[in-house]
Amino acid sequence: MRQKYLWVAIGAGALVVVLGLAAGAYVLFRTKGSPESTASTFLSDWEHGDSTGMSAAALSPPPDMDRQYQLLRTGLGVKTVRTKLGTVTKQDGGHAIAPFTADLILPMGTWHYSGRLLLVTSDHKWKVSWSPESIHPDLHAGQHLTTSYRWPARAHVVAANGSLIDGVDVSGSVQQLVGLTGALTDKQAKRLGTSYAKGDVVGRSGIQQRFDKRLAGTPTASVTVADASNHPVKTVGGFPGKAGRDVRTTLDLHTQRAAAAAVQGQKKPTSMVVMRPSSGQILAVANIPGGFDRAMQGTYPPGSTFKVVTAYALLRSGLSPSAKVQCPKKANVGGQVIHNSEGEELGDITFTEALAQSCNTAFAMQTQRRLNPARLVGAAGLFGFNQKIDPGVRVAAGSYPSPTSDAEMAVSGFGQGRDLANALSMAGVAAGVSSGTWRPPIFVSDPPVPQKARAGRLDPNARAQLTQMMRAVVTRGTAKDTGLPAGTAGKTGTAEYASGHNGKQPPTHAWFIGFRGDVAFAVIVEDGGFGAKAAAPIAKRFLNGL
Repeated sequence: MRQKYLWVAIGAGALVVVLGLAAGAYVLFRTKGSPESTASTFLSDWEHGDSTGMSAAALSPPPDMDRQYQLLRTGLGVKTVRTKLGTVTKQDGGHAIAPFTADLILPMGTWHYSGRLLLVTSDHKWKVSWSPESIHPDLHAGQHLTTSYRWPARAHVVAANGSLIDGVDVSGSVQQLVGLTGALTDKQAKRLGTSYAKGDVVGRSGIQQRFDKRLAGTPTASVTVADASNHPVKTVGGFPGKAGRDVRTTLDLHTQRAAAAAVQGQKKPTSMVVMRPSSGQILAVANIPGGFDRAMQGTYPPGSTFKVVTAYALLRSGLSPSAKVQCPKKANVGGQVIHNSEGEELGDITFTEALAQSCNTAFAMQTQRRLNPARLVGAAGLFGFNQKIDPGVRVAAGSYPSPTSDAEMAVSGFGQGRDLANALSMAGVAAGVSSGTWRPPIFVSDPPVPQKARAGRLDPNARAQLTQMMRAVVTRGTAKDTGLPAGTAGKTGTAEYASGHNGKQPPTHAWFIGFRGDVAFAVIVEDGGFGAKAAAPIAKRFLNGL
């Protein structure tokens, strides 16, 4: 019995030893973690661009694994990766399959596809058995993913009636506004991004450049598996493109041709802008010579055409068109000696005659007596000066700095000193008087261009008076010998832009602004001399050509 008990004791002890060894072997040799956690970690590291973490989760990762994921960013332009792990299936022999879905955020949209990871056990750990198929099921060794693009036909810049004006010989002035297109170099294409390639056409200037994305549309994009030589093997995804859309301008071709013909043959630089007062739309732009859009981007002293603005301020101050004003040969205002053109001395005349005959001294003295800088700045702002205007093309707005003295206020009141304008801003002045409201100028009508400038509504009584005074300029004033069509109202301008030398008179730009019906315009001839002689005849040719 004692021996029996001994063998029982020995057997029990042996069992304990065997069980202990088995438990230790289980702890020592069992696989740690799960295929789900390994796959989840790997996908999370992919989302965060953690190549070190991805390598740690992979079984003997090949040297090009990290490069393959880098190619996704350079070849596809991947911005963001989002993944979702599916239900992991374990298989015999320490294998598992982890399906997933991927959303790759590309420049042209989100590419959604399904993939899978193969997992195996190694050294008692679950690892990703990585191959190119781990990125996409159709991607194999020696291949990579890339994109190709096919741009739609470029849309057009059109006139108000839908007629083409890009690439059409309407006039050089119009082409300055439309702008140019050009083919990209390889370096330029790389700078613009993955959607572009050498030879693609983009806008280089003007409307073509500003509205390039609208005109170009969106390319059709294909995600492709390519071999080592970058030859396509299989298309695995894609995005439909969108056709470009026309950019519509307010240009009226008939008016444009009349303006272009009116400035044709000018020996000195000449520019003209025509507007529709009731809407602020720019109907025509003409420049001679080409190369620079002086009509919209140039800046010049406006000379006596600015008297229209000052006359409005004086009318609002209570000075009536029939009031008597003095027009001496010269006047001293704040220490500044003011002269009339060609030394005119008209004596006692009406305020209407002062504008019609363009008397500098009368305006200087009335400005000193009745106005202050704030009133003049306010009147200028009402006509668009000092405002941020955006017709849809690059322009320079009229500028009227606040005068700092009586002398400067007097000089600026007839368009000298620091006043600056161009044909666009002065056509706007004429348009404001014509319709009773200054409107921000518009050249691109579709798509609509947001406007920061405020419309200026004129006092109806002062506007009506000013209209009659501007008609007097044409019927019995400085422009009476021009032969402008009946019903035209206007104002001549002769603007000094430099000092005279050796006793000679200073050189001057020639101006004429006006309106007739629902058409307002401004003409400037650089270094043209007197407005009545150089600029007003151009306006006459234009109006007769309508």
